[in-house]
Amino acid sequence: KLGQHPSSAACSSASSLGLCLAYRLPLASDGLDLSQAAACTNDYKIIPTNEKEQLQGLNDRFAVFIKKVHHLETQNRALEGEVAALRQRHAQPSCVGELFQRELRDLRAQLEEGSSARAQAVLERDWLAEERDMDGATLARLDLEKKLESLLDELAFVRQVHDEEVAELLATLQASSQAAAEVDVAVAKPDLTSALREIRAQYESLAAKNLQSAEEWYKSKFANLNAQAARSIEAIRTSGEEIHEYRRQLQARTSEIEGLRGANESLERQILELEEGHGAEVAGYQGSIGQLENDLRNTKSEMALHIREYQDLLNVKMALDIEIAAYRKLLEGEETRFSTSGLGISGLNPLPNPSYPLPPRILISSTGLSLKKEEEEASKVASKKTSQIEESFEEILEETVISTKKTEKSNIEETTLSSQKI
Repeated sequence: KLGQHPSSAACSSASSLGLCLAYRLPLASDGLDLSQAAACTNDYKIIPTNEKEQLQGLNDRFAVFIKKVHHLETQNRALEGEVAALRQRHAQPSCVGELFQRELRDLRAQLEEGSSARAQAVLERDWLAEERDMDGATLARLDLEKKLESLLDELAFVRQVHDEEVAELLATLQASSQAAAEVDVAVAKPDLTSALREIRAQYESLAAKNLQSAEEWYKSKFANLNAQAARSIEAIRTSGEEIHEYRRQLQARTSEIEGLRGANESLERQILELEEGHGAEVAGYQGSIGQLENDLRNTKSEMALHIREYQDLLNVKMALDIEIAAYRKLLEGEETRFSTSGLGISGLNPLPNPSYPLPPRILISSTGLSLKKEEEEASKVASKKTSQIEESFEEILEETVISTKKTEKSNIEETTLSSQKI
């Protein structure tokens, strides 16, 4: 009977009960065995006890499965929190890498600006030096040309004066020689010597003046050239110091760039290692989540199976309760009938009583109607309980499916964001 439908089991139980009473009640009028009735009553008492134990066991198993489902959901949420924490923790090196990249780009831009400024400064310095040298050389050339022209003019004037003086002296000598032809040679000789001595003295004084002026011009020119050379040396020294400073800054920037490049490479390697480890951990967590989801699905399927079994057993219990109630009513009816007939249990007539042929059948028919009503009420109650259990189970399933979908969606979005950042 446990494998049959509850309504069919109840009907078969009710029909068997009716037939049993239909055949036993006439015999009871002949001679009712109270020991058999007590044994039957004890058997019917044992059946509900076993059924209660089965229902208690099913309830315990159902509670265990509910606890297991809640435990799996708690583990799932904990794993999701760990995955989120790991992703947040592994997202920090990427921010550090971006900061290093930004700093490296700024330093490269500063280096390029410094290099271009240095090249521009070197070009301007060279151009200024060349322009300064060219101006100095032009001024020196013009000065020398002016001095040369003045010296040439002075030399031409001196020559002209000399030629005029020589011509005058020659004319004077000729005139004196012709006028004083008769003068004694001895007297005229000292006069010519003194004249030549005076001319020589004039020429020596003129040469001394020219030499002194040439020396003064040479000294002034040499002093100017020394001052210009000192200025050029100072400019060269300043330029050398600037070049040395630029080279030192360039070496510092180059070493700093090399250090930042090495740090960037090490950070990139760390980021790759962290991403690989993160991917492995995420894959492991996803595998754990998939395993837990499979366990959850299996548990839910087992829970649904146990709920169906529980529903079947509940239906069987209802049918058995209906049969027990029917038996109890039939027994009470029989007791009332025997008490109203005025017969004692010790003085039962063994012969059939012709005055009561129909009441058992009437009781059986009324009992059948009450059985049908109770069966309908029990089936309604069982259906209500079953629908409530199914609704609670469907709510648990829907919540689990929604949480699983949200988790999968968040995992996919975080994986997409991490791949875009990489």
